[in-house]
Order: sequence, then C-alpha cells, then structure tokens
Amino acid sequence: MARIAVIGAGLGAMAAAARLAVAGHRPVVFERASTYGGAVGRIERDGFVFDTGPGLLHLPAVYRDLFVKTGKEPLEDLVGLTQVEPAVRHVFADGTTTDLPNVRRGGVAEALDATVGGGAGARWSAFMNRAREAWDRSRRPLLEEPLWPNWQVLADREPYPALVRKRVLRKDRAATTLAEVGALELGGEPHLVALVEQYALAYGLDPRTAPASAAVLPYMEQTFGTWAVTGGMRALADAVYARCLKRKVEFRFGSAVTGIVEKDGRAAGVELADGTVEDAEFVVSGVAPGVLAGLLPGRAVRDGGPAQQESAWPSRLTVHLALRGARPEGTPHRTVVHAADRDAELAWLFEGGAAPQRPTVAVLRTGDPAGVPDAEHEAVTLTVTVPAHARVAEADVERILAAAEPAVPGLRERLLWHEARTPEDIAEATGAEGGAVPAPALAAARGELLHAANSTALPGLLTVGGWSHPGGGLPHAGMSGALVAGLIVEGPEFRGSQ
Repeated sequence: MARIAVIGAGLGAMAAAARLAVAGHRPVVFERASTYGGAVGRIERDGFVFDTGPGLLHLPAVYRDLFVKTGKEPLEDLVGLTQVEPAVRHVFADGTTTDLPNVRRGGVAEALDATVGGGAGARWSAFMNRAREAWDRSRRPLLEEPLWPNWQVLADREPYPALVRKRVLRKDRAATTLAEVGALELGGEPHLVALVEQYALAYGLDPRTAPASAAVLPYMEQTFGTWAVTGGMRALADAVYARCLKRKVEFRFGSAVTGIVEKDGRAAGVELADGTVEDAEFVVSGVAPGVLAGLLPGRAVRDGGPAQQESAWPSRLTVHLALRGARPEGTPHRTVVHAADRDAELAWLFEGGAAPQRPTVAVLRTGDPAGVPDAEHEAVTLTVTVPAHARVAEADVERILAAAEPAVPGLRERLLWHEARTPEDIAEATGAEGGAVPAPALAAARGELLHAANSTALPGLLTVGGWSHPGGGLPHAGMSGALVAGLIVEGPEFRGSQ
C-alpha cells in the first residue's frame, strides 16, 4: 500500500485518487485553493448560480465507469442526468435556424434537409459514417490506452477515411483537414461548413489546420448524446469529491506545492509552501505543464514524447447573465450563434487579427430551478473562444451580448447584471499560461494534437488531467484518471481497461 501525493484537486486528479484508494493505496491530495473541482467551479450571487467550466456532459459512460469501479453505484443514483432535447440549436450567419435532435442521427439529417435543403442531410450523414470509422480506428489508442512509446504511429496515420475527389486536369485530392472536409466532402455548403468547423472552434482548434480526424468530435456528440446535470456540472464534481472521501482519500486544501522531491532518481514526495516535506512513493501531478516545470526546476520532465505548450491554445471568455423574467417555454438548452465573418474570427483567434464584431457564441439556458432565486428569473451563460492572454474590456462584453441577441430576444431589457470570467481568471485558477484551455487529443497532424504521456522522464512521477494524454474535456479528464491509476497499480505494462 503506497502513499501517493496528488497535486491538484481537478476532476482527473480526483478520479485517479478514488481509483487508487480502492486499489489499496493512500492518496493525499494537495490543493492550493480552498475547494476542489479545478476548472469545474461555481459562481453564486443574489440567488443566481453558474458553472464556471463546462455546462454539459458528453460521454457520461466515463463517469459511470468511475462510480461503478469505486463503489458499485450507478452514476444516476448520485447525480441527476437528463438528455437535453434538442441537443443544440444553430443560428447561422444568414439567420437560418436549425434544431439538431439528441442521439438521433437520422433526425439530424431530417433537420438539415428541412432547414438547409439541397441534400444537406445526406451529405452530413455520409460524413458521420466516415467519422465513425475514424472513431473506431482511434478510440483505444487515443482514449483508453496509455500513450504508446511509438506514438509517432498515431502522428503519421490519419484514421479518417477521407474521400478522394477527382479534379479536372489536376491530381486526385483527399481532405486532410477539417476545413477541407467542409469544402470537398460537404460541398462547401456554408451552413454545413459552419456546423463542422464550430466543433473545432469550441475546443480552440483551427479548422484550417485541425486534421480530418477531428470528425470524431461531432461524432461523439451526435452518437453518445449531450447530457445536463441537475444542479449544474458542479454537482458532478461534488459527487466525485464525496466518492473520494468515502474511499478515505485525504484532502489538504490551502496547501500549495512548491516542489517535487527527488530521491535516488525518482519522485519521492512534495515540498509545501511552508517548507514541510511530505514523503510519497508516487507523485501524481494534475497541474499545467508550466506549473509542473516550476516544481522541478532544471529537470526535464517529459520523456521526449509529444508535449503541448499552453501558449499554443486559445482561452475562453464566459459571461454570466442574471435576467429578470422566466425562461420561455420551449427554449433550447444550448444555442450556437455563428460568427458573421468566419475569416475574421479565424484571423483573430489564430493570427493575431482584430476582434470580430460578432464572434461565435454558445448560449446555455438550462432552466434549472437550482440556478435562479425564483421562477421569475433566468440564469444564462455565454461562452466565446478567445485568444489566450486576451485582455477583456467592457466593449468586448458588449459585442458578445449583441451577438447573443438572436438566441435571447430582449436580452438587454431583461438584464439585471452580468459577470465575466476572463482568460486572466482561468490562468489564476488553473495556472495555465494566458488562461489556455487544452483540446482533446487527436491523431495525425504530425502529432501536434497529441498530449504528453501520463508517465514522465522521472520515475514515480505521473501526470493527469487536460494537459496530459488523452487531453482536455471532462470525459478525457476522467479517462486520464483511469490511465494513471492503472499505471501505478499494474505498472508500465498496463495497457488500458478491457
């Protein structure tokens, strides 16, 4: 039974701690903040309650597995889960609106045919069939297994079976990026292009360079569903924390780790801000790469595999709105209002261009009574992908409010107050440079979208969470916890759950 020091109390770190405790180890979680959850936080003001991180859950099977493996309890017995319907409403730049149903791919095709026309449903369905092949080919090595030592195989191999298009007087051409999928396989139809590219932008990926394998992102959502958690996503963090306590995981809040102790060539504990040293047989780090590097100054942490830099990723700007008046009947849970100028938005995010007048805005209107003071008010959250290090002024917030108007009619007349969570706030909470938010790992693209392996160059030190394999997002955080626990319990020969 090993004593294990866990740095940080994010979802991935807690998932690892719970699994390790069940296996007979003694995890101790050191968290510099006063609470758990990492990016999955909560804001409360005047009876309004908002999630500060993701507002919806995809791939709930990851957390079902966690609770079954750590206590033989169904996830649904611990938190309320509801499939949202429709899964999402899209408001395109030209005002066209379409509601996409949840976990009904045939229904998605029908909705696209009804609103976009021109065989849009058939084109999208054929694309989803190819995305399924990419998912089948990449699921285990990207999500369920530790990163292979020969990870270059994933870097060089494109799992997406892109169609080859013959062009007059030119060589045959296959789509290699998500933008090319839109142009070559979705016929360049502007609504379908906006739809597929939005999945990349939501994760901070440039569709012009994101590999065709990014097709797994819409595939996962449309195949496994979009779920709301009663009481907000913070309720899921509460449940994971409660499970850790039940399994006797020890938490020390307000305990900042300032260094990792190395002894006889391996990680042997952590040093705290007050100078005390806590011995451990293993150290699990759930912090951003720059923070981890600071805990081992002058020491190469990574083992030569892929390693993401925080500076490579955009951030998020979230604006929480307190509105007077009840949520109208039939309001979609989530609406995506697309940018008026796609090229301007991409230049802003990835080329240092000027901020567009109307960026893409995701609007969350949960209708959860736990989030409002009474039935005569509504809590709304707006989320925009923004460049890391972006300085947010009131004029930026005003542009976002204006962009959200098609999804929230009468927004300005109903607005009581708003509160913005900026890249600077994310940087303060997570330690990630510029408030960067990591994307899920993807195959191909020369390995640039793979994340560092959970094992490191220092024996006894492992990493967990969004900056490690298999990357960012709540489901991936839970997967990383399972991988780290497996590597400690079974050793380097661990090859993932069967």
